[in-house]
Amino acid sequence: MWVSTKAQYGLRALVEIGLRAPAAVPLKDVAEAQGISQHYLEQIAAQLRRSNFIRSVRGAKGGYRLSRPMDKITALEVVEALEGSLAPVTCLDDPESCWQTGACSTESLWKKVDFAMRGVLGNTTLKDLVEERKLIEARKLVQLEPAAYIPPQNPVV
Repeated sequence: MWVSTKAQYGLRALVEIGLRAPAAVPLKDVAEAQGISQHYLEQIAAQLRRSNFIRSVRGAKGGYRLSRPMDKITALEVVEALEGSLAPVTCLDDPESCWQTGACSTESLWKKVDFAMRGVLGNTTLKDLVEERKLIEARKLVQLEPAAYIPPQNPVV
């Protein structure tokens, strides 16, 4: 399965909203921070809202908030909500679609791929992704700090 930009951007938007929790985050801010077209992000946000990952907040400090705790949202749920089936081949979801179902030498391979992908995505929560983002940001800050001055040593002659 090829993960589309919709799923990638959807997860990135949720991470951005999660980073700023519990405040409501305007979609414009999410789009700017993530380098995503606001128009495209609005379409994705509508799906995320319908799937109960986010809710809109009206008013001067309005925007979007998470609908559930970060540790209760898995990457698997988000990707499936935005993509649909994760199956790498059609016959895993619809055995009737292939005349070789049950007698195909590659069927077990595709089942293993499907199981592995679902396992990784299902065991990764939004909280995990937010924590990873915090670590990345912390590393950037450390790299920006000026190095302590160490005077050159004079070689002994």
